[in-house]
Amino acid sequence: MSAREWIEKDFYAELGVSSTASAEEIKRAYRKLARELHPDANPGDTRAEARFKSVSEAYGVLSDPDKRKQYDEARSLFSGGFRPGGGGFGGPGGFDLGDLFGTAAPRTGEAGGLGDLLGGLFANRAGATGASRPRRGTDVETEVRIDFTEAVRGATVPLRLASPASCGSCGGSGARAGTVPRVCPVCGGTGLVTRSQGAFALSEPCRDCRGTGWIIDDPCTECGGRGVSSRTRTLTMRIPAGVADGQRIRLAGQGEPGMRGAPAGDLYVLVHVTPHPVFGRSGDDLTLTVPVSFPELVMGTTLTVPTMDGPTMDGTVKLKVPAGTANGRTLRVRGKGIAGRHGRTGDLLVTLQVVVPAKLERGAKEALAAYAQATAGEDPRAGLFARMQRPRAAR
Repeated sequence: MSAREWIEKDFYAELGVSSTASAEEIKRAYRKLARELHPDANPGDTRAEARFKSVSEAYGVLSDPDKRKQYDEARSLFSGGFRPGGGGFGGPGGFDLGDLFGTAAPRTGEAGGLGDLLGGLFANRAGATGASRPRRGTDVETEVRIDFTEAVRGATVPLRLASPASCGSCGGSGARAGTVPRVCPVCGGTGLVTRSQGAFALSEPCRDCRGTGWIIDDPCTECGGRGVSSRTRTLTMRIPAGVADGQRIRLAGQGEPGMRGAPAGDLYVLVHVTPHPVFGRSGDDLTLTVPVSFPELVMGTTLTVPTMDGPTMDGTVKLKVPAGTANGRTLRVRGKGIAGRHGRTGDLLVTLQVVVPAKLERGAKEALAAYAQATAGEDPRAGLFARMQRPRAAR
């Protein structure tokens, strides 16, 4: 893509956000569109696939703080009517767009022009060496959903991705196997041609090489000379034990391929964990609420509670409940939680919750009435009213 095409694209409009949108708003907009437009959700829909690519391209720029800053500055600079490839005032004290992209040498004591400013965004596409300069591939983000058990123990899951990849036939060169591109004789490999017309100097992408700086005499039949082809690929990803909901995992070198031998970008996988019907989680600790009866708390007991031990995650452990235990108390079973990344295993936190029966048999009612009569002299709310009557100064 030429500098002209890059700047004239409105990446904010592609994602449906404003130019002042926060990084989180941009990420939410991208994820929503990516789910709607993903090729897996729209099989055979070429328009959705093209839109998916445009959205991914926009997110690749706006999600990178440095690229976004350079993109915003470039659009602001050219919003007044100047465009890459347009004309500007030349001559002494004039304005030559060739200086913008580094095609003219900087004057003594001056900075290198906007070629330095835009270099990170356009990878110096239009500079004297821009056409042949390697450029790292864009980072890519996808999502995966696993169940709670897989998050605790770890899992190996397949990832199906539809994204640009280096052409397998030409190795990314764009030329048919056995041939190589040659430097464009018109622009000398710069990707730009500049011509003077009196007081004006006009710079525009070279038409012979389309701004790339290279001529491909025998294009690759698979990618049509682009060096990159869109394909669906499947990766096998190992999710480590103890991964948390919302955690991002980085797979180095699994993003979009780099240009001209540069390394590929990275793949970031956002993990969603489906809640468990019984267990919860607090860091590396597992949480569990166990129903108990009132007599069990008053007189004490030994409970058998489930754990996530064993190959089938159906282990159990004995838990002693002391006499006089309060409702809602949490007891700790050490070493029965989640194996953390630092070699420490969390605990199982068991919260005791009294179950109040909706109906009682006659014998149970009589026994409960006898208990109430035997404890009639005890007022469990006495302390509550005493605290309310305590003077403010004494608190």
